[in-house]
Amino acid sequence: MSEGPDTAPFQISNREVVIPVSVVLERSIDLDKKWNLPQWKGFAVVTGEQLQHNQQKVLIHDDGTNCRYLWGGLVVHLYKDGNEGYWYNLLSEKPYLFIVCEGEQNEMDVEPAFITANQDEATGYMESDRLVLSVPMPAEICTILEKYVISHYLPQEKKKRKRREWLSDSEYAKKTQH
Repeated sequence: MSEGPDTAPFQISNREVVIPVSVVLERSIDLDKKWNLPQWKGFAVVTGEQLQHNQQKVLIHDDGTNCRYLWGGLVVHLYKDGNEGYWYNLLSEKPYLFIVCEGEQNEMDVEPAFITANQDEATGYMESDRLVLSVPMPAEICTILEKYVISHYLPQEKKKRKRREWLSDSEYAKKTQH
């Protein structure tokens, strides 16, 4: 897995790869609405030369309505047991990265806790009411993810299970038939 020097993943073990990233989140406030509640969205994931390594939140854009903040020092972990989620993400029309955040959608401040390429993991966090924002997967990460999945995953053919005959196995049914 060799990429350019600035986007190279780190092979932690034969089961884990780490890709350093920075995340840009955008907070928008609709001033025409009564309560002026903020809405957060994932704006970008940055890899390569632009990478910021500290974890401080940095304001990079403010036009009075939309503010964009950059957080560095994050990583995308790739684990062998997540390959099925990565696989389905890559098969989608547009692969995404999912940013799991601390905080709520309508709060003035949120903070990215971690980022994943695993759809199943992101869905689990959404179902537990965590704020999960998505951004299109950058081409560099998509390439690394494809190589990882190809080298570590073999999709299993779905097998239709045979139905049991519940009536014939039922003790209740046997008693009522006599």
